[in-house]
Amino acid sequence: MSNDNTSREMNRRTVLKTAGALGVTASVGIPAATESAVAVEGGESAHWTEEHVEEIELTDDNTAPVIDHEPDQISEDRLVWDTWPLRNRDGSMAQFNGWQIIFSLTADPNRPEVDVPGDRHDWARISYFYSRDGKSWQEGGVVLEEDEFLGDQTWAGSAMYDPDEEQIYHFYTAADSFPDVRQRLAVAVGGSIETGPHGVEITGPQEHHIIGEADGEMYQTFEQGDEQGMAHAFRDPWYFQHPETGEDLLVFEGNTPTGATVPGQDSWNGNIGVMRATSDDLTEWELLPPVLEAVGVNQELERPHYIFQNGNWYLFFITHEHTYAPGLQGPEGLHGFVGDSMYDPDMEPLNESSLVIANPEEEPFQAYSWDAMQHGSNMVAQSFLNFRGDIDSLDTIGDRSPEEQREIFGGTLAPSLKVNLDGDETRIVTEKADGYVPPSGGRGGNGR
Repeated sequence: MSNDNTSREMNRRTVLKTAGALGVTASVGIPAATESAVAVEGGESAHWTEEHVEEIELTDDNTAPVIDHEPDQISEDRLVWDTWPLRNRDGSMAQFNGWQIIFSLTADPNRPEVDVPGDRHDWARISYFYSRDGKSWQEGGVVLEEDEFLGDQTWAGSAMYDPDEEQIYHFYTAADSFPDVRQRLAVAVGGSIETGPHGVEITGPQEHHIIGEADGEMYQTFEQGDEQGMAHAFRDPWYFQHPETGEDLLVFEGNTPTGATVPGQDSWNGNIGVMRATSDDLTEWELLPPVLEAVGVNQELERPHYIFQNGNWYLFFITHEHTYAPGLQGPEGLHGFVGDSMYDPDMEPLNESSLVIANPEEEPFQAYSWDAMQHGSNMVAQSFLNFRGDIDSLDTIGDRSPEEQREIFGGTLAPSLKVNLDGDETRIVTEKADGYVPPSGGRGGNGR
């Protein structure tokens, strides 16, 4: 893109953001804002309800096959879990001379502090991997240096590559250590890509900025959650461009303040929040209201993300079987809703219950952290190998010896699943290779 075109695009984005903030129609040769563009300013949240959860049922269409083989360890030296691809600004998969890149939360199991798999969260670091076929991943190393990132550890997020600026925007969760696990949203800007015939290297200094903190009004703070005796969530930033306005947005996992001071039904108060960039360098953002709330239903709506297809906004998230409110039950799974805009209070749960992928009853904890990626008229959901064996609940894992916990934890990428998207219905089509990430996805074709 020429310098003139770059300036024109920056001016366009600035005008769009200014018009949205003022609530007026954009001009200066830019098409008038659509109804969806105005909705970015805020709107009424949709709701995941008890009635939806009561519709949950494991079927052939939503139950993953039993993982009956030992997936290859993607890393020889580190445990691997939550994973996401490097995308272009328009949502397409970034490619560099035939290479794809993914990022994963990783931890060194040989650290004396990592006695059991659950300890990994306190030592989480983001590593990168690269591949030419989207499944044979080679390890590149830790991507954010120890003396640079914000917080005590780096939790899940997303990564966007701007091909015009030739740099990475890495959105991540800056989390403090247990027991005061405060979480803030952050961005690291400046990484560049170097490729060769045998691999990929991410180089260059990166500047880190805190871009979001819970406000206590739309999003519960750590102190508010601690007061009612519940865990706190303000994490998992996922970047996307609004498909009509081009505005820079994030969705993330949060909790809705309910005013509860002791555990009660409304203490299970998960939501999916939104932020909008107010600066072109993506270092300044503002909070918008949640797009989905689950008060009285579930406490954790983790790793939210979108797929845009045929005018539909597909909103996906993951949750555990132990984070449902008392009296409600559901499996470890990937869930989804569909609407025709970001703020759509009439957004419908996929498959009536919202359940898209569940682990099989024989192995209820075999995989977790599914990331849905568009692939033609379908999608591919990638996850990691979690705990396998005779397990009643993740809450009882800690009752086992450290040796047994390490034995039953996978810590690598699980087989991906191809899922058909058809309006408000989905269907698992087939199992793909371990850790498979499609070479194209989202708007913009095959990337660069």
